[in-house]
Amino acid sequence: MKISVIVPVYNAEKYVSQAVESALQFEEVFEVILIEDKSPDNALQVCQELAQKHDRVKLFQHPDKGNHGAGPTRNLGLENATGDFIAFLDADDYYLPNRFDAEKELFKDPKVEGVYGALGVHYYSEKAKEQYYRVFGDRLTTVHKRHDPKDVFPGQINMRGSFGLFSIDTLTVRRDVLVKKLNPFFKTHLRLHQDTEFLFRLSYYLDLYPGILDKAVAVRGVHEDNRITKVDTKKINPASTKVLLWREINAWAENENNLPKDVKIHIRRMHRSFEIALAPIAKKWGMLMKYAITDYPSIRSGVYNINFRKNIFLDDFTIRKKE
Repeated sequence: MKISVIVPVYNAEKYVSQAVESALQFEEVFEVILIEDKSPDNALQVCQELAQKHDRVKLFQHPDKGNHGAGPTRNLGLENATGDFIAFLDADDYYLPNRFDAEKELFKDPKVEGVYGALGVHYYSEKAKEQYYRVFGDRLTTVHKRHDPKDVFPGQINMRGSFGLFSIDTLTVRRDVLVKKLNPFFKTHLRLHQDTEFLFRLSYYLDLYPGILDKAVAVRGVHEDNRITKVDTKKINPASTKVLLWREINAWAENENNLPKDVKIHIRRMHRSFEIALAPIAKKWGMLMKYAITDYPSIRSGVYNINFRKNIFLDDFTIRKKE
């Protein structure tokens, strides 16, 4: 295997060395691609030192040296990757020694286009743990049981009850299949949830297989400067970002001719539910009545769906915790 590990770097001078070293422990890792996104700290200097120290580490920046966000930054990494397989790693996260154990066996089968596993959590400080423990706890981010590839997409969009989630840190895909089947890669206009939107579409177009689900293969590093802090401090309303995510998925679904009608209705229902959740309490029932007339199929299916009924009355913390 020749794996390209793509690492977007922003404001991560304290953590990126650990991330890189965790990837370089594997002989299967052909290259670690760092894309520095105009960090306000000394991350660029740290990345330069890593590239000088390790032959397998390659450093890139955007052509204008500017800040473009996680989506465009990962895209730049994909454009420069030359390995046969693609893996992702956030600069403040790290791989565990078992990261590619399942992949080495599963990818011997040519029909396996991607593999996903379980993500653990590590708190870099007591302050971070105090602030985010109620969000992440000590739980694995994982799919709850082994599923056939055809069931991964419905599970990701929560179409058939609770399926569980997998993180982009635990995903490995064949590069040629990714390039052939997914266009665009990450949506450049989404500042948050661009990885979730990417995984939704990816699980539709690619046959993804479960790897190690009962123990972590990578770890989410939680600290006070995580991007989620913007949500926690109310600079960004989590309900509004969910609306944008499902609006994007709904737009894609409407234009995907091979998507079954019931799937399109479910996606539209999810979009509607977060729109209603964002509305002031006095307007919620009016919106329900409006959509009952203009979008009867999705609202009718929503009334009989417990997740829909919960979503329209979610508070900000509940929305954040469900991610």
